[in-house]
Amino acid sequence: MREVSPGLLRFAHVLTLHRAEAEDLAQEALIRVGLAWSRVRRDGNPVGYAQRTLLNLFLNKRRRRGDIPVAAVPDRPGEDAGFAAVDAFDGVRDLLAALPPKQRAAVALRYVLDLPDEQIGELLGCSPQTVRSQVSRGLAALRAQEGSR
Repeated sequence: MREVSPGLLRFAHVLTLHRAEAEDLAQEALIRVGLAWSRVRRDGNPVGYAQRTLLNLFLNKRRRRGDIPVAAVPDRPGEDAGFAAVDAFDGVRDLLAALPPKQRAAVALRYVLDLPDEQIGELLGCSPQTVRSQVSRGLAALRAQEGSR
């Protein structure tokens, strides 16, 4: 959890575009991974499960349940320089905010998590060709927005 949580937090930040929402989303994903740990451990891909859980939570906000109360709040992790850099660059947030959620997720999975098309397709529930199309359209929209500034 300590190794992957900074990456999950960066991924969540790119998806939500707000630090507090990203922290909540990453925390919820890690809680769900913890609750399903026996199944996740047998599967052998806990990082992939956590990424998929985080992505599903983001894409299905309407189906989210209320917060899960905890007895004690864990220590705060150290500041991630990459996360702070994205947080400080409002222009990126504005550009990404204009993308539809699935395009934003595809771009984030490709360029934040550096995942191949096949794995992104598994996470998004689509074919690798659709992934390439989503990423291409997302990048084209980002370029058009940047060009019009």
